[in-house]
Amino acid sequence: MMLRGVRGATTVQQDTAEEILSATRELFQAMIEVNGIEEKDAASVLFTTTPDLHAAYPARAARDLGWRQAALLGFQEMDCVDAIPRCIRILIHWNTTRSLEEIRHVYMRDALVLRPDLYPDNKIVLNGRVAP
Repeated sequence: MMLRGVRGATTVQQDTAEEILSATRELFQAMIEVNGIEEKDAASVLFTTTPDLHAAYPARAARDLGWRQAALLGFQEMDCVDAIPRCIRILIHWNTTRSLEEIRHVYMRDALVLRPDLYPDNKIVLNGRVAP
């Protein structure tokens, strides 16, 4: 078994607790669904936000989804000139037998531009539907 990192990012339109938590729940749920991640196999989960977001802790979204035991920690991204505004990022440290090629990273909304190599058609399909 290896420790692997599963990455994801999304954006919000406004700095409100409701929007931050909703977008984070959507992203986190997608990351665990497409990879089949169970909390018992997660070593830790890191959440970051750009400096323009401060209305809520994104890690609360994982607790809202029932993750009660995993170590969760939030950080603020560096204030970079070319950063995508209002961006939330997640890194799940996952104990798994999957290879790097089998890991599915998830990028949504305006964060799709961070990994155009993963989404050449600029779309994510989850459960048979195109995600926002």
